[in-house]
Amino acid sequence: MKDELNRPRTLILPPAPYAAALLGGWWLDRNQLAMPLDLGAVTRPLGWLAVGIGLALFVWTLWTLARHHTTVNPYFGASVLCTDGPFRLSRNPIYLGDWSILAGVSLLLHTAWPLLFTPLIWLMLRFGVIRHEEAHLEAKFGDVYRDYKTRVRRWI
Repeated sequence: MKDELNRPRTLILPPAPYAAALLGGWWLDRNQLAMPLDLGAVTRPLGWLAVGIGLALFVWTLWTLARHHTTVNPYFGASVLCTDGPFRLSRNPIYLGDWSILAGVSLLLHTAWPLLFTPLIWLMLRFGVIRHEEAHLEAKFGDVYRDYKTRVRRWI
C-alpha cells in the first residue's frame, strides 16, 4: 500500500500497445494477409476526423494536467487529482484519445488488423496500467477519489 501512495506500479508504457497494434496490423496487411477496411468515400475523412478528435483530447488533457501542476507520466505519482476539463467526461481521457487515434489510423491505412487487436490492448491497459493508476489514486486521495469514481465513468 505504501508504494501505491508514492506512485503507480505501472507495468506497461501506455502508448506501446496501440503502437504495436498499428505496426503489427500494417505489417500483416502488407504481407499477404490483407483485411481491408474501406467505407467508401468517407473512409479517409472519417479517419482524419478520428485522429483529430484523439489528438485534441490528448492536448486538452495535457493542458489540464499542466494547469494543475501534476504529471502525465504513468510512472510518477500524481500531486493533484484532476476532475475538471476532460476528466469530467472520462477518468482516462488520454487512453480514450488513443483509441480514437487507433481507429482513425486504421481507417487511413485501410486495414482492420489494428482494430482486431483491441481486446488485447484493453486487457494490457486494464491490468498493466489502469489497475495500478487507480490503486495509486485511491491510496493517495482516498474518499475524494472514490467519490470521483462514482461520478465519472472509466471510459465514457
